[in-house]
Parts: sequence; C-alpha cells; structure tokens
Amino acid sequence: MRLSSDREGQKAEFLARHGLADAERVPLAGDASTRRYERLKRPGKASLIFMDQPPVESAPCPPEATPDQRRLAGYNAMARLAAGRVDAFVATAEWLRGQGFSAPEIVAHEAGEGLAVLEDLGDDLYARLIEGGTDEAPLYEAAVDVLAQLHRASPPPVLVAQGASWPLLTYDDLALRTGGEMFLEWWPKYAGLPPFSEDAVAEWEDLWAPIRARGEAEARVFCHRDYHAENLLWLPLRKDVARVGLLDFQDAVRAHPAWDFSMLLHDARRDVSAERETAALERYLAQRDDLDRETFLADYRALGALNSARILFIFARQVAGYGRPRYEAFMPRTWRYLNRCLQAPELKPIKAWFDRHVPAEARR
Repeated sequence: MRLSSDREGQKAEFLARHGLADAERVPLAGDASTRRYERLKRPGKASLIFMDQPPVESAPCPPEATPDQRRLAGYNAMARLAAGRVDAFVATAEWLRGQGFSAPEIVAHEAGEGLAVLEDLGDDLYARLIEGGTDEAPLYEAAVDVLAQLHRASPPPVLVAQGASWPLLTYDDLALRTGGEMFLEWWPKYAGLPPFSEDAVAEWEDLWAPIRARGEAEARVFCHRDYHAENLLWLPLRKDVARVGLLDFQDAVRAHPAWDFSMLLHDARRDVSAERETAALERYLAQRDDLDRETFLADYRALGALNSARILFIFARQVAGYGRPRYEAFMPRTWRYLNRCLQAPELKPIKAWFDRHVPAEARR
C-alpha cells in the first residue's frame, strides 16, 4: 500500500487516472468514521460520489485468527470491523447489487490507495425525509421488506467482485462480547462512576453469555450492521426492494437476523415509537414463516439490549475519549431503547444489574 504525505495530491492523481480530473469536488458531511466523501459534479453528466478512506485504522480481522490473536490485534479485529477497507465496500456492494438491492454501482476503485468513485444515489436519506414531514410508514415498510428478502438469501463465505474479495465473517461470541466489555470500560469514564467491581463484571458476563451464544448460533444471514435511517435512501422511481438505497455496509457480517432490526428500530439518532417497532416486526414475521415467532422476538429484545449497550459505549468513548460532545445528544434516546428491551420478563436479571450498578442519574 502506498502511503503519501500529500493525500490531496494522491486523490487528484487517482481522479486523473480515471478521467475525472475536471470534475468539481464538493465535500459532503462526515460522520464518526475515518472516511470522507465528496460529490463529483460534471457538466451534462450524472454526479458521482468520491470515497476517501485513508489507511489509518488498525487491521481488520484475519479470517483464521483465534480469539486471543484478535484481542492482540485490537478493536477492529475483535469486533470484526472492516477497518474502512475499500475492497470490503466494493465486494459487498457488488454482491448486494447482484441480489437486486440498490447499493451504489462501483465506477472506479483502487483499494490499495483507499479510494473509490461510486454511483450517486442522491440525498433523500430516510432521516432527512422524515424530518421534512414525509410519512415514515411506507419507508419503514420498504426497509423491512429489504431485510426479509435479504435474509432469505444464502450469502457466500467470501464476497468477490471487480478484483476485490472480502470474507463475510460471523458476528461471533467475541465480536458480540466486545461491545459489552467496552461499555464496562467506558461508561464509568463518561458518567463519573467508579470502575465496576470484579463481582459486577463477573455477573455481567454470566448474564450475557447465553444471549451471545444464541446470537452466534443463529448467525446465518447477511447483516448490513449499520442499517438505520441515516444510511437508507428513498428511491421511489425504482421498484420493490430496489426503492431502498443502501450505504455504509462495508462492515457487513453473517449475523442473527434480529441484529439489523435492532439497528433500524433502536435508532440512536431518531425516535422510533414502540408502535412503529411492533408494526415492523410483525411485517417481517409475516414474511418469515420459517421462524419461530416467540424465539425471534425474545432474541430481538435480548440482542437489542446488548446492541444498545454497545452503542452507549461508542458514544461514551466519542465524548470522554475523543472530546466530541455532540454525541451526548443521542445517549438519552439510546437509554430509552435499552430500557424498552429490558421490560421483557426474561431480561429481568439484566435490568436488575443496571438498576444496581448504573443509577438513574448516571444514565444520561
């Protein structure tokens, strides 16, 4: 991989190699990742999206790595994240497109440089449309239909396209465990609590271990992993599941089908009502008569609680570790989702753990 101190020069050379030197470059808003995007405007032609993913993250997880090796390698390997790799995005996008979903077409890419040019799917993010008054019901219904169709597919162990290949790894016990462990580490730092005691940590592990085991045992479907209203676009001129544009899927794994539902319905950046949650789950189950209803819903609540704790750790680290206070705005909502999950009778022991160790004033 060629590393350059002149990233702008490297990007300009890439665009020139692919016939885009004269395109107007307009920066787009970023997120908490290390990626940056620009819109490429060309007179008389469709605009494109320029992805810049500099190689600055720790390495992704080698498929053959043991849990101990993954712990030594760092967070990306533990959590089975793609470390922003462009080849992960390219291979995943092309597989999704081959299944009839609206991932961006890859116009050009050089994975070693961390650069790619993509089809521009527009600006009609679910989140922005709903903020502007669009009825959310048909949007969520279409998003559910995408997951129902996606979960009927049998994803291969390795995604291959345009000279890129990427393993579709299982969201396994260690990956599921990592988010919980990081909550234990980071929430006290953020909320000003003393570190959790050894007994509290041991009890946490005992409570979550069987839930993680269920999550790994049923990890059978393609999981987008970041499936929420900021990463879904409405494309009403397309048909059926292609009406939903998909973004930021490079961290995809093979996971329990409930995981992406937690991302969609426990959306940290917008309120999803209990009524909308119920309607979405019922619509999905009506299309999945191969699933046991009560088992799926119990797993959804349990994994949803674990996912909410994981998201709280991410926000706590953004604030306490990286000095980004804007993420505090998302925390109360995420606590509400976690509390909603913990109302399930079978999760009463986990609710009791939080009640004992994270007092109400520390849930902010």
